[in-house]
Parts: sequence; structure tokens; C-alpha cells
Amino acid sequence: MKDLTTDPASIDWNGVIYKTILGPDESGGAMSIVDSLSPVGSGPPRHIHHAEDEVFVMITGSYRVWIAGRERIAGPGDSMFIPRGTEHTFKVVGDEPSRHLVILTPGGFEGFFADMAAGQYVIPRDMAAIGDAARRHNMSFTGPPLD
Repeated sequence: MKDLTTDPASIDWNGVIYKTILGPDESGGAMSIVDSLSPVGSGPPRHIHHAEDEVFVMITGSYRVWIAGRERIAGPGDSMFIPRGTEHTFKVVGDEPSRHLVILTPGGFEGFFADMAAGQYVIPRDMAAIGDAARRHNMSFTGPPLD
């Protein structure tokens, strides 16, 4: 498996590394797959994807996952399906970064990661700009990150 931190096709948004390994242009718009490396303690505010189903496939590290009010810990080999319209969030826990695949159906949301990396926006300071990009990518924020 390639090192995302040195892969020239990777993008970095405040220490979270993303690489689109299958884009919607390669799947007729049906899906996209993003390889991601997230540092310990990282995770987004609670949110909803209005147009995409999302699957996380854990490779390394552990997540504390919150999906529609239910929490669990997910680690290597685990996967989580999050249907569109479902409120969710996660936080990397433990002592190692989390590498995971994010599978989105249909594809297109990976553009949000590109927007965030280009602007190097910071949560919560830049939530107005982040929220604007989220709306363009059919997502809304609904609550805080996990503590």
C-alpha cells in the first residue's frame, strides 16, 4: 500500500491526507473511493450527506463512531454503512492514525475534500466558508465534533 504522505496525488487538509483512488469520472458517476489517513484526535463535526450513501472500510487505527445517536468503536477490518440522510460523525481514538477507505455512492462528494485542502480551512474558525462548500456538496453540519 502506498504511503499517502509522500504520494503526489494526495491532498492535505490540516493533517488529514486524502487521495481519490476512483473518481466519478471513472465510474460513470456511480461512485468514488477515497483513501484517507487521519491523525489521532481528528474528526468532523456531526453532519448529514443528503445525496450520498457512505461506507468506511477501516485499514489501521480506531474510530469512535456516532451514527444516528448510537456509538461504537471501529478498528481494522471493520466497515460502517451510513445511508444518505443519516446524521453521523467520528473521531480517531487510540495511539495511531486511522487509514480507511471512504466509498461514496453516487460519486462527487470527494470534491469537498479538494475544496477544503485548497482553502486550508480550520474548524471552527472558518465554519462559514466550510458550510458554503458543504452545501455545494449536498452536506449540512448538524452538531459539534465528538469530545
